[in-house]
Formats: sequence, C-alpha cells, structure tokens
Amino acid sequence: MMTYKGYVATYELDTDDEIFYGKLIGINQLVTFEATTAHDLKQAFYDSVDDYLAFCAENNITPDKPFKGSFNVRIDSDLHRRAVMASRGSSLNAFVADAIKEKLGGLYA
Repeated sequence: MMTYKGYVATYELDTDDEIFYGKLIGINQLVTFEATTAHDLKQAFYDSVDDYLAFCAENNITPDKPFKGSFNVRIDSDLHRRAVMASRGSSLNAFVADAIKEKLGGLYA
C-alpha cells in the first residue's frame, strides 16, 4: 500500500503485460493509475490523487475522505459490558482507540 495526502492505494504487478497498476481504496469513486516502473508508479499515484482533488475542486464536488475516523463495531453483549467495565470511567471510544493502538504496536504512527 501507498499513502499520500491521507489517501491510500493498493497496487499489483501484471507480469504478462509487465505493468504496475493500482487504485485508491476507501473512497466511493474509482481512481486508478499505472506505470512500468516502481518509481513511476509512485509518481502516478501522487498524480492521480492530485488530479482527483483538482477535478473535485473544478466541479465544486466535495472529495471523498478515505477514512472518516468512525466505524461501527458489533460485539456480543458480554464483551460490551466487560469493555465498559475495563474502561474505568473513560469513554468506550477512547478505550477502543487505545486497544487498537496497542494491537498495532509499532505500526501506529
């Protein structure tokens, strides 16, 4: 995966055509890019994000934000109760955020 301006992309190599291709993830629009080298792929990704944002600005469209910072989690009632009890007076949101950070360890920056 690659990130730029808060946008995230995945990419693959097509070994038959010897080309890298990728797309932005986490947004509703389809934004793709391709290149023949890894260096060019990175630049194509940057360009695709910049082009998407420019298109949105020119057409008075609010660009999709890749990650809003909120999501629903469905768990059984006993685990829900235990999480509230373990949060020791802090919000359940803060408790879950801390648990995710802990689980991610060094990956969280």
